[in-house]
Amino acid sequence: MKKVNITLTFDDDKLDALEFSLRKEHSSVQARMDDALKQLYEQTVPEAVREYLDSKAVPAPKPKRTAKSAAPKTPNSEPKAMAAVVKEGN
Repeated sequence: MKKVNITLTFDDDKLDALEFSLRKEHSSVQARMDDALKQLYEQTVPEAVREYLDSKAVPAPKPKRTAKSAAPKTPNSEPKAMAAVVKEGN
């Protein structure tokens, strides 16, 4: 599914304080807002709608390749011609 950005306004000083406090908890405003939005979505959107949207998000299965012939490949059995240099004596 395509992602969209959500813009919120919040007091700058309060945001700084919030980010500072959340860093102590090894968290962030972004992570907490993601969690809160997911929770709101699950509480508000009916389960049938969520399941439908989830089924649309799953990529379609790739078509299976057809099996190639089972005969093993063998190297060319024809002998390679070797060049011979013959020196003729004087």
